[in-house]
Amino acid sequence: MKALVAMSGGVDSSVAAALMKERGHEVIGVTLKLWSGPGGEAPTAGCCTVSDAEDARRVAAQLDIPYYVLDYTGDFGGGVVDRFVADYAAGRTPNPCIECNRTVKFDALLSNLDDFDCEVLATGHHARIEVRERGPVLLRGVDPDKDQSYVLSMLGRDQLARLRFPIGELTKTQVRAVAAELGLRTATKAESMDICFVGRRDYRSFLHERAPHAFAPGAVVDTEGRRLGDHQGVAGFTIGQRRGLRMALGEPRYVVDIDPGTATVVVGTRDRLAVSELELSAVSWVGEPVSGAVTAQYRAHGEPVGATLEGSTLVFETPQEAVAPGQTVSFYRGDEVVGGALIAATAA
Repeated sequence: MKALVAMSGGVDSSVAAALMKERGHEVIGVTLKLWSGPGGEAPTAGCCTVSDAEDARRVAAQLDIPYYVLDYTGDFGGGVVDRFVADYAAGRTPNPCIECNRTVKFDALLSNLDDFDCEVLATGHHARIEVRERGPVLLRGVDPDKDQSYVLSMLGRDQLARLRFPIGELTKTQVRAVAAELGLRTATKAESMDICFVGRRDYRSFLHERAPHAFAPGAVVDTEGRRLGDHQGVAGFTIGQRRGLRMALGEPRYVVDIDPGTATVVVGTRDRLAVSELELSAVSWVGEPVSGAVTAQYRAHGEPVGATLEGSTLVFETPQEAVAPGQTVSFYRGDEVVGGALIAATAA
């Protein structure tokens, strides 16, 4: 079977390519160029730097497989960067890496399979696909510390049928051991935690360049509406934020609400962060729609919690803290991902 392998230049995708070749597939490596600065320059931090592409190219050469770079900067700018800016300006908290998976990476790569005469796409995600009687299902990776099923919850069965996650059965330690055994240059490469289009600077400076209107001064008030101070723009805040409030109030205060319409930031005590119910949008299902008892995860490495799902409403068994509109929530039954959604609104 001929396989297209997404190669980011990291150890996970390097080993994914190596394992696909070892399993007898004819492998082609590709890297997506997703972001460039105003002058066309590549990012200097994050997952898409020039050095990352060079690492991917050299690993491909070492594995003796063809390698290509595909330019998707236009799709990424409109589908991810513009969305990131708009969400913060609207008082939401986006996850650009999930949005990149949702709107660019998988759609782009799966649509390119025929161009390369490939049958399947492989990536270096820590997740598993298992074919059952009802079709392919998406499962957590075996390494709980590196599991990435949360960021893949928008995938459906048709996509899973053409996907492979070769390292999903391995721990990160085992992945690095395989890379070291093969002598791959990425064996000890550190993981990047930066947003590629923001880099190592504060994301607020990036937002200020792109959406200066989101930095109109406004009021900081308490939950009773009393004015406590002023701020320089709602885009500089996120639900649950404690640091950077620059207020001496005698006890810790957190951002509990953001109203971009009036440029108001509401702060309160920790107990005001508790959320019992979510209103969902962009709900997607891996297979058939699900209702009733699920476990829900609303952070990349957060602890899954019990909940009840009914239509576009999710109710937690116990209140959760600092859940922000704009985030993704993924639904599980056991280790199986059954779907996911964006958080449109929260309620106490």
